[in-house]
Amino acid sequence: MVDVTGKDKTVRVARAQGVFRLSPSTLEQIAEGRIAKGDVFTTAKIAGIMAAKKTGDLIPMCHPLFLTGIDLTFEIDRDHSRIIIEAEVRTVGPTGVEMEALTAVSVAALTIYDMCKAADKEMVIGPIVLLEKSGGRSGHFVRKSE
Repeated sequence: MVDVTGKDKTVRVARAQGVFRLSPSTLEQIAEGRIAKGDVFTTAKIAGIMAAKKTGDLIPMCHPLFLTGIDLTFEIDRDHSRIIIEAEVRTVGPTGVEMEALTAVSVAALTIYDMCKAADKEMVIGPIVLLEKSGGRSGHFVRKSE
């Protein structure tokens, strides 16, 4: 693990995004609250938050961090039959929260998959990308449009 003892404690923020593709009928079932396992977005949000908090336990060389804020949002895109998942994670510390934001999105997507797998066998997760990070020596990073 990288030694961050001498690094300055600064406000660190990272935003990640994931795309979840599924059938239009499954998307409508989610939107209408008709998935048998329950409220998909609430469950996925809780799972993503829990995952962000446990990132240091999941990724071998990742520092365990005290997170000061975690937020997940879900956008239904009916035109492309997909859900856009975004996570923003914040801390004040000597190392960034990119892994926590990416983990939150990943686990939220896996939770949606698990809750909907009986309704849709063709779901696809990805891509999952880091959108933005700030704080620390590297300053501010924003992903360029593709």
